Amino acid sequence: MFGDKEAGGIVLLKTFDEYYNGYKENNKLNPGYVSLIDELTGKYPVGEQIIGEQNQKSFIRLYSSILKARNILTSFDEFSGKEILTDRDVQDYHSMYINLYHEFRNKKTGDAENVNDDIVFEMELIKQVEINIDYILELIVKYHESHLKDKEIIISINKAIDSSIELRNKKELIEKFISTLTLGTNVSDDWQNYVEKKKIEELDQIINEEKLDKEETYKYIKNAFSDGYVQTTGTSLAKILPPVSRFTQTGERTQKIDTVIEKIKAFFNKFWDISGGTLD
Repeated sequence: MFGDKEAGGIVLLKTFDEYYNGYKENNKLNPGYVSLIDELTGKYPVGEQIIGEQNQKSFIRLYSSILKARNILTSFDEFSGKEILTDRDVQDYHSMYINLYHEFRNKKTGDAENVNDDIVFEMELIKQVEINIDYILELIVKYHESHLKDKEIIISINKAIDSSIELRNKKELIEKFISTLTLGTNVSDDWQNYVEKKKIEELDQIINEEKLDKEETYKYIKNAFSDGYVQTTGTSLAKILPPVSRFTQTGERTQKIDTVIEKIKAFFNKFWDISGGTLD
């Protein structure tokens, strides 16, 4: 949990009370979880927009500290029932944190979690409590069992998706599936059928937009589903691209490749973990 497994030193955990309520070390007061949460709820109430870059950075630093504190405290049995924040509060704060992560990333090119010279996002700690599609489907089943009347469940679904890094790109897919529900729907079976149908539709749309070779593109995507990643170099990528005109400039060709890769990666990330690798 705390470092290199080959390191020779021993890391000693402090007590639950010290992490929860704070402690002094070398004449420095280290705030505990309780005071961090008090600061969070006082300065950044749930649902209120954080205005200004400095306020946003302060929130990011504070919530990063809370994520690290929760990561340690969950190893203590005493933490159960003392989380202070409700599950819905955590989802809302996660959503605010992830929104800022994407906003700051858009300001600076690259995939690094250190997206600013003085800002580091603890995205791995967000992923540790990641909500998966099975949880969302359970909520959809509950909504279906309410005869499509309990709108509070829909709110819960939206909040859960917004608080998840992995599910955000599937939000439209999930929302449109929910809109197709009837009292006769079999949620599990119909979801899989719906996903497979949308997968074909969206891949065909990319093929048509970019004038790709359909047969080779289907092979390419099948291999990506099988391998667990999109191959961005090699002959398999070259085979899906349209023929090169003798009037095509090198820069245009490179831009075309980048556009195709971007679209295929977005397609892959949307579907690969919620469907099989078949493309019938």
